[in-house]
Amino acid sequence: MSAGSPWVIGLTGASGAVYGVRLIRFMLETGRSVHLIITDAGWRVLKEELGWDVSRRVEALRAELGEPERGWTYHPNGDIGAATASGSFRTAGMVIVPCSMGTLSGIARGASDNLLERTADVMLKEGRPLIVVPRETPLHAIHLENMLALSRMGVRIIPAMPAFYQGPQTVSDMVDFIVGKVLDNMGLDHQLYRRWGMPDE
Repeated sequence: MSAGSPWVIGLTGASGAVYGVRLIRFMLETGRSVHLIITDAGWRVLKEELGWDVSRRVEALRAELGEPERGWTYHPNGDIGAATASGSFRTAGMVIVPCSMGTLSGIARGASDNLLERTADVMLKEGRPLIVVPRETPLHAIHLENMLALSRMGVRIIPAMPAFYQGPQTVSDMVDFIVGKVLDNMGLDHQLYRRWGMPDE
């Protein structure tokens, strides 16, 4: 797979849209291309948590991310025939951030009921990296069993659990810690947080 293959980033209806947006912005700022899939509930969270005007979705992305020429491509979640639904479309992998328990369940049972779930299924069948960032608490047995099932298939599970050893001073610092952990698992360099053992600047 070429180094220039795009990553797919999915946002769902779990709380924590800020994580997904921060990841997308980092990718664009560092010259990487991304394909975006956002569920209906994900759009609602963007409105409720970040104040986005989502009445016209592509225009909302332009307002927040700049023009598509910056490197982003948007696919409606209902477009099951979009490029990312096929294994022949070359991608580096997929990150779902935040990942709702409903989406996690659909992926674990191979539902492929929408483009996001189908794209995740493509990652599994093609052996490409799939990273999910669940954001729910408390967790019950079904949540845990679904996460275990995905983990056994090689999916990286990165719960939105910020650490504090790096001395966060703001909410943005805590967001950057989680996004940094995601980037670590994507194999991408970053300096979003101070690593354990690194000296203070």
